[in-house]
Amino acid sequence: MIRVLVADDEHLIRAALIELLRTEGDVEIVADTGDGRQVLPLAREHRPDVALLDVNLCEQNGIDVAALLHDELPECRTLLLTSLGQPATVRMAMEQNVGGYLLKDAAPAELAAAIRKVATGQRVIASDLMLAAWESARSPLTPREAEILRWAADGSPSREIAAAMNLSVGTVRNHLSNCVTKLGARSRLDAVRIARQAGWLPPAGGPVPGPGSGR
Repeated sequence: MIRVLVADDEHLIRAALIELLRTEGDVEIVADTGDGRQVLPLAREHRPDVALLDVNLCEQNGIDVAALLHDELPECRTLLLTSLGQPATVRMAMEQNVGGYLLKDAAPAELAAAIRKVATGQRVIASDLMLAAWESARSPLTPREAEILRWAADGSPSREIAAAMNLSVGTVRNHLSNCVTKLGARSRLDAVRIARQAGWLPPAGGPVPGPGSGR
């Protein structure tokens, strides 16, 4: 039996995944949660073979959780699911040695097959996600610029960003101005839109892609 931990903060989706996988004769659901911070403690307790993780878990995103599992419980393979296949997020996931990365609209048979492959140490990345990741343009933003723009994307004013990052308000505004210029945007909001569409703004709480990162 393949022991699986399911983590998704959308209750209906998590319940659907559990019910779907329970129809597979060789899969056993040993734990589930909607909180990214609970994955590692649950994995320590139940020792799953595969952790099925939503990329955008609340409190701690799936990529960070996968990295923690890889470091502490390398025998637990990770399979990420996402509804939006942003190239930058795919590349970050690959850098964290995740076992698999699939879109949530994958066919049930494809998901079950991916779990079986990941459990045996194989890597499964949806072909369209892989292609998008490697063909994506390089981010022109520095890590600091990307981080500040992500704060701005959340609606934080310059003073709040400056306080959080221990910078002057003028420095924050200069970085935001650089973002607008580098992205060829008309405004800060337009820069956020461009960066989001390109995949240069990672999940909240996750690592920020710097120069040379994919979209």
